[in-house]
Amino acid sequence: MIDIKLLEHLETFLTPSRKEKFTKVLAQRTKHFTVATEDVYQLHNTSAVMRTCDVFGIQELNIVEERNSKDIDREIAMGAQKWVDLNRYNHVKDCITDLKAKGYQIVATTPHANDCDIKDFDVTKKSCFFFGRETEGLSQAVLDEADCYLKIPMVGFTESLNISVSAAIILQQATSKLRASNLEWRLTENEILQKRLDWCTKTIKSYEKITERFYETN
Repeated sequence: MIDIKLLEHLETFLTPSRKEKFTKVLAQRTKHFTVATEDVYQLHNTSAVMRTCDVFGIQELNIVEERNSKDIDREIAMGAQKWVDLNRYNHVKDCITDLKAKGYQIVATTPHANDCDIKDFDVTKKSCFFFGRETEGLSQAVLDEADCYLKIPMVGFTESLNISVSAAIILQQATSKLRASNLEWRLTENEILQKRLDWCTKTIKSYEKITERFYETN
């Protein structure tokens, strides 16, 4: 349960512009779509994908680290690590199981015999877009478990895009279609309250002392 009185107290320590920004951003946040990266080697790619998630209102990023485990590059993420929730997994099968339990279909972003062009993608289903390793792409485990396969049309000599570029193209188109629909794609009221509190803790430097004093006097 969220302590509403504590939240309201903490928000008095925010500037009016910061509080307004939180409200505006949270109104556009969604968990209808999420993103998963599988053993991405280059740290800047994972950080850039996190930044892309923030830009297009994706609240959660799932990172599978069976081979490669690194911290987010704060300079490349440009602060997105504060605002996007990060779920880490040591095994891709655990990630897939968890996502399916949450009601997500697994979308493999890769050319496939039964693939779908991004412009024809059905946004009505909760979806997790999986992006694979820089050179190898997605593992067979993801391809086997995928509910659908998504591709970005290309007409040049190059057969693939950088992972962060692919994520940006797919999320821009998918979220645009989602926001133009009549679907209930926004965060729930309780999820918004949780994020307001979470973002306060990440913004207010003396959060712990303020919280301690609040409970001493209330």
